[in-house]
Amino acid sequence: MRSTKGYRYIFIYFMIPVFMLAQEKNTTQVEQEVTTVKVPQIEDEEEVVELDLKPGDEAPKFTLKTTTGGYELLGRWCGEKLSRPASQPTRHVVVVSFFATWCKPCMKELPHLQNLYEKYEGKDIKFFLIDITEATRTVEGNENSPEAGPFLKKKGITIPVLLDVYGIAKKEYGVVFLPRLFVIDKYRKIRLVKKGFQEEEKFEEELSSVINNLLAE
Repeated sequence: MRSTKGYRYIFIYFMIPVFMLAQEKNTTQVEQEVTTVKVPQIEDEEEVVELDLKPGDEAPKFTLKTTTGGYELLGRWCGEKLSRPASQPTRHVVVVSFFATWCKPCMKELPHLQNLYEKYEGKDIKFFLIDITEATRTVEGNENSPEAGPFLKKKGITIPVLLDVYGIAKKEYGVVFLPRLFVIDKYRKIRLVKKGFQEEEKFEEELSSVINNLLAE
């Protein structure tokens, strides 16, 4: 009777590459999963529902405090009727990205946004980072998260930061995962939504293409 020992060796020999491929695939899946971070539930807050805002939807208005003590309104920069047409009559494209200083995928996205911010300086476009760090500071584990202003300054990020202290804008935009980015046209229509950040994607090229088209409209 022919020994089965040789067959076992042949089986193991061919299965090792398959096993390694499966391990590689699982590693890739894990890497993709960590490109987004779920926003923790804030104490006494109603559960935030992911609204799944999409291109063509109207961007919710917001009025948020700046790190310099003033306030910024989305309606000042885009919409059918601008909120301050006397002092600011020109409609702008607006790029907003929700982030927190405890969000690691956000830190990977920020340098690319900074490059775009510098690239389009002087154009009819506004970039804003909407920070939810303070809104989530009461969550266990986030108590010692650094403040956005000084933290980003050390990283060389000069994009204007808006403080969503009470998580109102986060709720209005249905932000459940970070980072979450929206490109809004001059009439306050959402034209691009990005959920999370993938290092291998052509992030700057994609946004530049959308921005160039909107600036030309």
